[in-house]
Amino acid sequence: MAVPLVHHQPNISISQPQPQPQPRARSSLRKTMASSSHSSFASLALPVLAILCCLGPRPAAPALVQQQPLVLKYHNGPLLKGNVTLNLLWYGAFSPAQRAVVLDFLHSLSAAPAGSRPPSVSSWWSTTARYKGGPSNLAVGTQILDERYSLGKSLKTGQLAALASKAGYKSIKARALAINLVLTSADVAVDGFCMSRCGTHGSGAAGKSRYTYAWVGNAVSQCPGQCAWPFHQPQYGPQTPPLVAPSGDVGVDGMVINLATVLAGAVTNPFNDGYYQGDAAAPLEAVSACTGIFGKGAYPGYPGQLLADKTTGASYNVIGVNGRKFLVPAMWDPNTSACETPV
Repeated sequence: MAVPLVHHQPNISISQPQPQPQPRARSSLRKTMASSSHSSFASLALPVLAILCCLGPRPAAPALVQQQPLVLKYHNGPLLKGNVTLNLLWYGAFSPAQRAVVLDFLHSLSAAPAGSRPPSVSSWWSTTARYKGGPSNLAVGTQILDERYSLGKSLKTGQLAALASKAGYKSIKARALAINLVLTSADVAVDGFCMSRCGTHGSGAAGKSRYTYAWVGNAVSQCPGQCAWPFHQPQYGPQTPPLVAPSGDVGVDGMVINLATVLAGAVTNPFNDGYYQGDAAAPLEAVSACTGIFGKGAYPGYPGQLLADKTTGASYNVIGVNGRKFLVPAMWDPNTSACETPV
């Protein structure tokens, strides 16, 4: 059932490596991004090259510059707090191994591995509990496999909402808190994918009910240098060696990074009146405000200090269920007004 969108949800940025001679403090790593679309949803937008240049007379004496804290203002709207169901629609060809990686990540968000200590996926996700309203406990609900490409291999923006409403039909009917998640395989083209976004989150309406949805695509065959960095060489800038993907699948591990971004945005800014900074049409949200930061010491083009698997050499910063390793981006912490990394 096609469901009309109820309002415009702004763009969210992801990382694009850019050369820079010296590391910069995390608070200085924020990039301004512009909305690439006027459609009614939030886009996990492709990175924008930004070069800061100061012109004009220099001061007579050196002056210290005080970095301003990063603040995401709360706009008094509802957040997704408490128990939230994740309904999934797998669109296209995903192998069982690929689905297992994504599901392990989703199961890890609110369930710490037995006997584990930080850094874990759940400890990273627990930062969302510091936003107004307490924790957001995510649990996987309905799963639908659409392996026959019911709407074809080229999807428009409105079709994402239609697929999301199909995935979350029971939750929408029951008016339950849910995020209806659409995942598209590597051979599916989505309007704006790779040109302006790697994923999205937004909201829709069915009668008097509102629901939240999200979409992320596998970019391995379309734009891995944009939507799967740092596991692939960047499309632009110095061609630094890519990191080794924890699962061995560059596309799927790139999806995990983008899933982390859109899910954090969905629970803290589900209806475009939650936590964000800047223009509502192109906001910085919980994770997109920290674009390109994965470990301490990160700067544009360098993801930061990470952990490395002794056997495979894969880079990661959190551990999930089944001992699975993942790389997740930094998240803005309301208690510190800073982008906090797991390691």
